[in-house]
Amino acid sequence: MYKLLSHNDLDGVSCGILAKLAFGNNVRVRYNSIGSLNKEVEWFLENEKDVFLFITDLSVNEKNENRLEEYYKQGGKLQLIDHHQTALSFNKYEWGHVTVEDEEGRLTSATALFYEYLLKHKFLESSEAVNEFVELVRQYDTWEWEKNNNEKAQRLNSLFFLVSIEEFEEVMLERLQSNEHFFFDEFEEKILDMEEDKIERYIRRKRRELVQRKVGELYAGVVYAESYHSELGNQLGKEYPHLDYIAILNIGGRRMGFRTIHDHIDVSEVAARFDGGGHAKAAGCTMNDLAFRLFVEETFELDPLHEDAKRNRFNLKESSFGTLYKTKSDDILFIIQVEENWVIEKDNVRLEQQFSNFRQAEMYIKRNFQAWVAKDEVFVQYLMNEVKKRKREE
Repeated sequence: MYKLLSHNDLDGVSCGILAKLAFGNNVRVRYNSIGSLNKEVEWFLENEKDVFLFITDLSVNEKNENRLEEYYKQGGKLQLIDHHQTALSFNKYEWGHVTVEDEEGRLTSATALFYEYLLKHKFLESSEAVNEFVELVRQYDTWEWEKNNNEKAQRLNSLFFLVSIEEFEEVMLERLQSNEHFFFDEFEEKILDMEEDKIERYIRRKRRELVQRKVGELYAGVVYAESYHSELGNQLGKEYPHLDYIAILNIGGRRMGFRTIHDHIDVSEVAARFDGGGHAKAAGCTMNDLAFRLFVEETFELDPLHEDAKRNRFNLKESSFGTLYKTKSDDILFIIQVEENWVIEKDNVRLEQQFSNFRQAEMYIKRNFQAWVAKDEVFVQYLMNEVKKRKREE
């Protein structure tokens, strides 16, 4: 008999699907949040015997880590498989297998690692449909799908959230066992098209609620959301690149997600500060007292960030005429290139700071003044006033 304890997201549930493909009725699968896993492990150690335990896409706390090592030394059958950097320390155990990148330098997923394990130990035979499914899960979980423009991976995750875990399992098991290739049927394609429209509307609404907060040395965008965390975090990160990461708060679930588009930011380190973990670009944690104070209490009175003007023809970033920004207090900020440097004028007074490129200058004013690109009419009026002023001076 086998038992699998896994995460309750697409990557974790896909491990459960592989386990059922491999072991059929001889495996019992339980899906867990990060917080509930340790209770499941404690119950297993106190109540289960002669059962091979798999833990995938999650890792245990220090207390259960020690108990599992003792269980293994006493002859218990155990295998932990994970791909999060915060779990690398489990590689010191014979029962631990944590790999963040494969030999080709690609980011891994728990599903991909578990599939390799099942194939290696002859629990499962390779098939093209399963290969395709596993790769879609890996690309979505590592966000590689966006770089490869693999929308099928993103749509697989959307489908996962549109149905119950039980229904998703049932459909995927039948499809992987009965077909040469992985596909979405006609009905799924239709509801996925509808879901994409829904996601776009949701992101537009949440974009107007984003606030900015400096936490430690990093700048965070903070937004309340219960759905579409990955899509929301990725889109907001692109639209506000001056922010180091996006913190997504699910108050009802008392959880937080962290997302970043930047290679130099590791949000798993941010999450670890609040007893969480995850990947460099996507991580999460339970909302403890410290997280609640920093991201809820101290941001509650903040005004949302203003969006840059859309559809401008004249007031454009990196323009040779300069780029005009406004603030909530109606201050005017102007970025313009002077010789080889970019400078900032605030209400016609040049600031001391100089920047080697436009991006650095814009980051400075967005972080320090929460300014936004003004509309064309404001820009044109500003230039006209400047011309009139100089004529008067002459």
